[in-house]
Amino acid sequence: MAETPSALNCQVPEFSAVMTGGKAFQLSEHIGKNIVVYFYPKDNTPGCTTESIAFRDLHPQFQQANSVVFGVSRDSLRSHDGFKNKLDLPFELISDPDETLCLLFNVMKMKNMYGKQVRGIERSTFVIDGNGKLVKEWRGVKVAGHVDEVLEFVSAQT
Repeated sequence: MAETPSALNCQVPEFSAVMTGGKAFQLSEHIGKNIVVYFYPKDNTPGCTTESIAFRDLHPQFQQANSVVFGVSRDSLRSHDGFKNKLDLPFELISDPDETLCLLFNVMKMKNMYGKQVRGIERSTFVIDGNGKLVKEWRGVKVAGHVDEVLEFVSAQT
């Protein structure tokens, strides 16, 4: 298991993961671009839908800012394909059922759900620069206004 990128400006270890579109994500294939990776708890839930729609609607501006966007959750590829098609997302979703990326980025947390403690993904977003370094992270994200903040950050990087 690779070491968790725990500090800003640290090198993110190479990783690959399965994603929608029948492709495999490879970190090294995106050298030279900002990589925005947003972790969300579950497909087809209100907050995750709202966040994904916000990334969709601002996708052209992310592209103009030399940035690629990827969503990550523990959902299956089948679930991701349905979610992506339903929302007409122009970017790929990464399936992480074994929590490899969730653990790499340390986003698994104990959360309260209907009075019960459950282990789940803490909504988080990371920006990896064109050299493969972690340059920004947001943890415990509140959806409202978040995607605008991420876009503002990557736009300032170009």
